[in-house]
This record gives sequence, C-alpha cells and structure tokens, in this order.
Amino acid sequence: MQGGGHSPATHDFGLGADQVLEAQVVLASGKVVTANPCENSDIFFAIRGGGPSSYGVVVSTVIKAYPTNKVAAQIFGFAPLTANDSSAFMDAVAIVHQNYPNLSDSGFSGYGSWSIYSPTPLVGNYSTGFIHTIAVFGKTAAEAEALFAPTAAQLRTYNGTSLYMTTRYLSFPTYVAYYDALSGIVTPVGQTAALGSRFLDREALTGNVTALKNMLRTIAGTPEQATSNNIVFVGGGQVFADASDPYSGVNPAWRQTYVHNIVARGWAPGSSNATIQAVYDDITYNKTQAMKTLTPNTGCYMNEADRFDPEYLHDFYGEHAWILSAIKRRHDPRNVFYCPTCIGSELFRVQPSGQICL
Repeated sequence: MQGGGHSPATHDFGLGADQVLEAQVVLASGKVVTANPCENSDIFFAIRGGGPSSYGVVVSTVIKAYPTNKVAAQIFGFAPLTANDSSAFMDAVAIVHQNYPNLSDSGFSGYGSWSIYSPTPLVGNYSTGFIHTIAVFGKTAAEAEALFAPTAAQLRTYNGTSLYMTTRYLSFPTYVAYYDALSGIVTPVGQTAALGSRFLDREALTGNVTALKNMLRTIAGTPEQATSNNIVFVGGGQVFADASDPYSGVNPAWRQTYVHNIVARGWAPGSSNATIQAVYDDITYNKTQAMKTLTPNTGCYMNEADRFDPEYLHDFYGEHAWILSAIKRRHDPRNVFYCPTCIGSELFRVQPSGQICL
C-alpha cells in the first residue's frame, strides 16, 4: 500500500494505495493520529504510495470494497521451434509488447514472463519462452478471444513455422475463483538476484519499433546470463482514472504506465564478490539503462526496483519527491524513520563500517 501496490485487479479497481479511505498512524513523536482527506491530509497523501518507513507507522486502515464479477482469462505462450534461434522469438515478444496498450484499453491486464534461456522451462519443455496470463473482467471467454484477435492475427505467421504457440481461454464466476486458480501462487523468498525495472508507457511500447526491439534485445541478455523478464501488465484503466485523486502520493508515472517491466539475473552459490558485483552492474548500467534510454521520463515501481539506482529519488517518486520531502521534514524532523531508498535517505551516508551518519 505505502509503495503503491498492484494485483490482478489493479487495472479495474486501482492501485493498492488508492483503496485507502482512512488510516491510523503513529508519528515519530509517538502521537497516534487519524489520516484522511479531512484530518492530517498531508500524512494521508504520503502513506498512499509515497513510500514506506518515512512518515509514520500505519497500524490500521479503512479500505474500499467492491462487488465481485465474472472473469475471462487467457493463458498464452510461445517458444522457438529451433534451438538457439531467437530471431522470430524476439520479433514475437516485440509484437506482444506493442499490442499491450490497446489490449489494456480493451480491458485486459495480468502478468507474464519471458527469457531466452530459463533454467526451468517456461513453455512446455522449452528453455526459451514467453508466457502470460491476462484477464478481462465482466466478459466471457469468447469475448476475450475476440478482443485478442487483432494481436493473434499479427502473430499468426510465426505459428507452426518458427514458433510453437499455445493458447487457452478460461472462464471464472468470481474474481476469487480466478485469483485462486491462476494468480494465488506463493513464490519462494530469499533468492539471490539483482533486479531493475521501468515503467513503459504507450510511447515506449508503440512509438519506435526499432528502439523497442533494441531495448528488448538488451534486456534479454545472453543465454549464459539466464536473464528473466517479468511483465507486470496492470496499468491503464482505473490506474489512469485515479490521476485525479489529490490525495494520491504514488509516483505520477504510474498514471501513464501500461507495463511495469522487471529484469533480473542471479548467480551461482559460492560466487565471488567480483562476480556478484558484475551482475549488479549489468542490471544497473546495461539492462535497466536500456529501458531508461527508451523511456527517460517515466520511472519505476519502488517495491520492485534496482536497490542501487543512482537516480532513485526521481525514478521511485517522480515529481512527488519534493512534496514528500517537505512532509517528511514536517513530521519527522529528527529522521527517526529510515530506509536506504526512502524519502529522507538522501541526507544520510552509509560508512564502510555499516554506520549510518547524517
């Protein structure tokens, strides 16, 4: 919530931060306050997407609730028929990305992943693959298939010639049934990896096809890097509509984002510090930078971003950074609350000993 918050329902109902109607917050002084549009509205603004560990401890919230609805979902994947032939595969990845804005505008949203070499198969038994699960609320499976038809037509030339493709459509009576079947997966924690991310707007996805393909090739990495890309396709819809909320502290770039893309690499157990640092540097200065070059004026989602982003204040908070800094100074002048990339952290320096000093 405090960083933004996304889910399979975000496109239709908004970010997690936008669901909060009121909160009880313990300030740095120890005072417990109510934060809503009428009381402590600056705190209300800050905790609704302005980052964690900065303004107070949220102990309770009142949030919105909605009636449930039927959901139609698509599971779509593809992989190259010829090993080590990634040309057609990357073309198809680009086509899907180009279509995401229009698919979002038609009601679709969801999640996906792709890799030119995955240690575990993504599609069938293929180590190179793309797969996404996207859904549309209030539609039937037949209606969802019709909405995807223009994208399918652009991909048809690859199907069975250079790529193996698989598509399934499913219907669910409620959101809970859909979530439990296709999204309610608890992933492992504590994995060793470096990651970076970027918000991709319509211009980034459709404005210059050559530039998009160049970016995708860079973030694909090489087979030996085993790079993974995760597609958070939850923007548009209500996320855009909530731009009018004067009490939303989320990065304003969310309000123009269709895809939040996460690129990640890991390393083998027992790797040297130099090897690990090289992975971090590749994520920060090559792969994330390629996304920044394509779309320099957006940003990224602070909860799934590069911990070592040298421009984190702009990328995580956007034009809200300075408003949030003023709120931080007003309610926590002694900097009781801290995290390495939170508002106010720019005032600190971490010493080689690990001490954090002003």
